[in-house]
Amino acid sequence: MAGVGGNEVGIMKGRRRAGVIAVAAAAAPLLLAGCTGKPARIAQAPAPAVAITPAANSTNVPVSAEIGAVVTGGKVTEVTLTDATGARVAGVMRADGSSWLPDAALKHKQSYTAQVTAVSDKGRSTTQTATFTTMGKPQSRNETTLYLGSGRTYGVAMPVTIGFEKGVPKQARAQVQRRLFVTTDPPQPGLWHWEKDGKQVYYRAPDFWRPGTKINVRAALGGLPMGDGSYGDVDHAESATIGNKVTLEIDNKTKLMSVYKDDKLARKIPVSMGKPSTPTSSGKMVIMEKHDYTTFDTRGEPNGGYVVDVEDAQRLTWGGEFIHSAPWSVGDQGYVNVSHGCTNVSPANADWLMKVTHVGDLVTIKGTEVKLDPGNGWTAWDMSWDEYIKGSALPVPDELRAAPQPAPTAAPTGAPSAAPTGSPTAAPTGAPSAASTGAAPADGDGE
Repeated sequence: MAGVGGNEVGIMKGRRRAGVIAVAAAAAPLLLAGCTGKPARIAQAPAPAVAITPAANSTNVPVSAEIGAVVTGGKVTEVTLTDATGARVAGVMRADGSSWLPDAALKHKQSYTAQVTAVSDKGRSTTQTATFTTMGKPQSRNETTLYLGSGRTYGVAMPVTIGFEKGVPKQARAQVQRRLFVTTDPPQPGLWHWEKDGKQVYYRAPDFWRPGTKINVRAALGGLPMGDGSYGDVDHAESATIGNKVTLEIDNKTKLMSVYKDDKLARKIPVSMGKPSTPTSSGKMVIMEKHDYTTFDTRGEPNGGYVVDVEDAQRLTWGGEFIHSAPWSVGDQGYVNVSHGCTNVSPANADWLMKVTHVGDLVTIKGTEVKLDPGNGWTAWDMSWDEYIKGSALPVPDELRAAPQPAPTAAPTGAPSAAPTGSPTAAPTGAPSAASTGAAPADGDGE
C-alpha cells in the first residue's frame, strides 16, 4: 500500500503482513501433518472429446460428404481434409458451425482423411483424425438446372430457380435445401419454396430485389442423395446482377398491356390473347426466356399440329405461353382474342419490348378464363408471402415470417397519349385465317 496511504502506514502494514506470512508458514507443517503429509494436487480440466463424421474407416460415403464433429467440453477451431496424396481439399465451415463443407464435390472411390481440432475454454486441445472412402459413381442421377447465369442482368422479380428432372421426395427436401446457398449485396434475406411435385425450388425475398443487387448462388448438389436411390449430378455456382425495375400488366378486359419502367408508365400496347378454347393463363409470372427468333412446333400437341416461325418471343410458362410478335393478328390486337394462348403484339411493339425487358421481369395477367397453375413457369410470385413460406422444407426464421408491407407507389407519370402505341385504326374484321394464326410452341398452347 506504499504510495497510497504514505510511507509510515505502508511500513506498518508491511510489518503486519510479514507477521501474517510468518504465522502462516509456521502453521503449514501442522496442517500437512494433520492430513496426509503430502501436498494436495490440483486436478487438470479434461481435454475436449471429439467424434468425427464420417466415422473412421467408413466406406461408400457420398461425394457430397461434409465433415461433422460432435464435441464435448470445447469447440472446433480447425478442420482439414486431405486426399490420398496428402493434398488439402478447400472448404469452409458453415455459418452455424455445424459442419465443414468442401468447396466442390469429392471424387468417387477415393480415400480422404479428416482432421479436427477442438479447444476447451481452459485452453486444452484435442485433435482427432478419421479416414474414409467415397462411393463409386451412382447408377441413378437426378439432372439439375440452375436458371441463373454468371455475368447476366435480370429483372427485380427474378427468383433463383433450380429445376430437378426427377421430383425430389418430401423426405429428402430438407437435406437438399441445406445445400443451397444464396448471398446478396446489399443483404436481402429470403427463403426457398418447393413446388408440390418437387421438380422446382425457388428462392426470393419478401419484396422485389433492389436494382443493382449482386446475387451469388451455390447449389452444392453433386453426389448429394436426393431420395429414391437418386443422387445429384453436379454442383452449380453463378453470380448475377439485378437491373432496373420493369413490370408488365396485361388486362383481358381492355386488351391492353401497360409497361412500367421504374414504376412509371412507359407505354400501353394493344394485345390479342388466347381465344376461349385456348385461353391465356391469369396470374403473376416471370419472363423466363427471350428469343429474337424461334420456331413453335406443335406437332403432337392436342391443339397443335403446325409449325410457325416467330420473332421477338418472350416465354412466360413451361406450357408454352409467350409474348411475341404476331403480324397476322395486328387487326385484332386491342379488340379480340384469337391466339392459342400467347399474348400477341405488333412487330414494332414486340421489338420495343425486347429492348426494354429482362428475364426475371414480373408479368401480371388478369381477367382470363383460367388461372396459372403452380409450377407452370417460375410462379414464385403467384402467391402471398404467408403461402410462400409454407413451401420451405426447413424452419422459417422469425424475422421472415411476417408478410412484407407494400411499398408506397406514386401515381404513374409520363403516360403516353390516349391512343395506345400501335393500336388498330379500325374495328377488327374477324379472326385471321388458319394459315396466318401461327402455331404454339413445341411444349405448350400459345401462338
